[in-house]
Amino acid sequence: MEEWYRNAVVYSLSVEAFMDGNGDGVGDFEGLRARLDYLQSLGVDVLWLAPMYPTPNRDDGYDIDDYYGIDARLGSSGEFAEFLFEADGRGIRVLLDLVANHSSTRHPWFQNARGGEDSPNHDWYVWSRKRPRALRSGVVFPGVQETTWTYERKARSWYFHRFYDFEPDLNLENPRVREEIHRIISYWLRLGVSGFRVDAVPFLLEKPQPDGGPSQLHFEYLRELRELLQWRRGDAILLGEANVVPRDDAEYFANGDGLHMMFNFWVNQHVFASLATGDARLLASALRATRRIPASAHWAHFLRNHDELDLGRLEPAQRDAVFARFAPEPSMQLYGRGIRRRLAPMLGDQRRLEFAYSLLFSLPGSPVLRYGEEIGMGENLRLKERDAIRTPMQWTSAPNGGFSAAERLVRPTIDSGPYGHDVVNVEEQARRPGSLLRWMTEMIRVRRECPEIGAGNWSILATRDRHVLALLYERRDGRVLCVHNFAEEPRDVTLALEGAGHLRNLLGREDSRASDGRHSLRLEPHGYEWYRLGN
Repeated sequence: MEEWYRNAVVYSLSVEAFMDGNGDGVGDFEGLRARLDYLQSLGVDVLWLAPMYPTPNRDDGYDIDDYYGIDARLGSSGEFAEFLFEADGRGIRVLLDLVANHSSTRHPWFQNARGGEDSPNHDWYVWSRKRPRALRSGVVFPGVQETTWTYERKARSWYFHRFYDFEPDLNLENPRVREEIHRIISYWLRLGVSGFRVDAVPFLLEKPQPDGGPSQLHFEYLRELRELLQWRRGDAILLGEANVVPRDDAEYFANGDGLHMMFNFWVNQHVFASLATGDARLLASALRATRRIPASAHWAHFLRNHDELDLGRLEPAQRDAVFARFAPEPSMQLYGRGIRRRLAPMLGDQRRLEFAYSLLFSLPGSPVLRYGEEIGMGENLRLKERDAIRTPMQWTSAPNGGFSAAERLVRPTIDSGPYGHDVVNVEEQARRPGSLLRWMTEMIRVRRECPEIGAGNWSILATRDRHVLALLYERRDGRVLCVHNFAEEPRDVTLALEGAGHLRNLLGREDSRASDGRHSLRLEPHGYEWYRLGN
């Protein structure tokens, strides 16, 4: 049986920001359940939920103090179970965020660990009795986070935290910690989820030496997780967040015995390099660099996610070009490496947005959408750090964008300007022909009719034009061609397609016919075409 995730359309959301069902100003599972019909009509196959566990909520839910519960602000365990049941009834799978790298300092495990070396949970975390020499090594959030080691007075030791000081790293070298993570996974699988997005995989596998010496990556743990997952639920998956260079991909996929899927950060960053420069060769090179993966492994492609747009893997000149084009002001940038904006204000108009999302859907893997991107939501740069792109979903032009009737919200809605909820909202776009939402729904339908993209063999065709990318997919008797023009002006290309006398346009535009298999195509500025090949 073919893996279900190969052609799945994944939709990422934070429950607290999606829909408020009980009127307290915070999104919840009651509200999310009420919007399942909307997600089904959009064409979503999988929902990836941001952490929804009990939390002090100092890091948008990633600081967890109970891995077996539902945060009271979001609803009850019963409401979560009802949401799962109704999602399943609509053919929508659910992935949870597995945050196994760290807990909150308020978690009972850490509170016990503070008691010192004789405490049962002390070795569940990473400690150093002496002041670590590598106190500031490996800081993830430069300018916000100062160190990776913090002194705990009660324990009389320093504890390691790859992220904030209120998120101490768990010690995965401890078998008891691994066993507990296995129980957490088993618990949620039993409730009916289809797998997990695994947070910060490289940091999960690597724990540092206090003296700054080299640390070891425990890749065997990915095999352990995969084996557990397959034993508990055969069709469940692990989708890993690992922003690594292509030469390291094989370690995370573990010859088909590790992660089922990974987010392709390398391609994502080069997509934006190509968008900024108009040079499709940058993206083509990134695609080639990440094509050698096990047959059972798969890529997840995205444009924007819940964090900053990380550009840290680009060459300095490429990164500067992306900043200059899409985030020229310091307030739009973050951590010296990323952009904290949504896609719509970055690209500027619907034509470019359609081009970018057509490109996303045409990449060899499964597409991942961030909530609100389907209507072109904007950002609120007045909010701190990553919160700029985590504003409430804009459903209507009513107060609070129809998200909630409360006066005080989990975050303020965007209520003015070209991206205010009175201008950009689901209700208006659902009614208006030609809207981004209507276009996105149709494009998802086209993508789902092209299983060759997620499950076929692919090649990059020669276009003799640095601005044009042509991807050809082949699977059994089907062939699909996707062509994209990154330039600001029209481009004419000729493609040699053996055995293809007829190109049937999948977007309702003009077909192409040629007796010798050589097709001359004209692409508009930021134009794109999708074809199914025939004789």
